Amino acid sequence: MTNRSWDHNRQVLRELLRQLRKERAGLTQVELSQALGRPQSYVSKYETGERRLDYVEVVEICQAIGVAVDDFNEAYQARADVNS
Repeated sequence: MTNRSWDHNRQVLRELLRQLRKERAGLTQVELSQALGRPQSYVSKYETGERRLDYVEVVEICQAIGVAVDDFNEAYQARADVNS
């Protein structure tokens, strides 16, 4: 049995990170992976949901794409089912 709210929120997280990478930072997966010091597959896997991220990793990604964590959290909360 899956938790649909949980699944939805994970999808929102992935989509928001991908959108910010592309639209706000104008970075490819390769460029972001280089900024993070990780392989390109790291970015691909978390964007497709194959890999889960912890909070520290999300903070590192926000820093690499030039997005304040507070701004990221606000955008995430506006899209996710955080009050469910």
